[in-house]
Amino acid sequence: MAWSMALDRALGLHEQAETLSSGQTALRAIVVYGVLLVIVQLGHKRFVGRSTALDMVLAIVLGSVGSRAVSGTAPFVPTLVATAVLVAIHWLVADLAFRSHRFGLLVKGKPRELVRDGKLIEVEMRRSAISPHDLEEALRQEGVADVARVASARLERSGNISVVRRDA
Repeated sequence: MAWSMALDRALGLHEQAETLSSGQTALRAIVVYGVLLVIVQLGHKRFVGRSTALDMVLAIVLGSVGSRAVSGTAPFVPTLVATAVLVAIHWLVADLAFRSHRFGLLVKGKPRELVRDGKLIEVEMRRSAISPHDLEEALRQEGVADVARVASARLERSGNISVVRRDA
């Protein structure tokens, strides 16, 4: 029980946010960082790599919830448990999206074809809020100087534009 009291005192677990010392807040930040790092590592690798709207929502909410644990505006341990629950919900939603194409479209969106056979699909570009200049930039980043050399370009669910070149 002595370690429990020492941990309580070190983290200020029973303190109000206004009475936390700088040291307690710093230690909370270190613990929250470590716990969130473990929780995110237990999540999918794709969460860290290529993000969809679903992944971005999780990142924003984890940051918000984690900051409350650091600042003491929410109870420390229940807040960390809430972050683990959020990641578990993310796993569940991602699994459902994997198993159900329709559900996947609902939570992740769908890719939009912006170019087909060297021709812009202006309706899809407008719906996607992609200007011709944005598309030209994406093409240049893929090493394509002219839209006529593109078989297909899509705005993917991740927000990236993928480009398939036409055969020479």
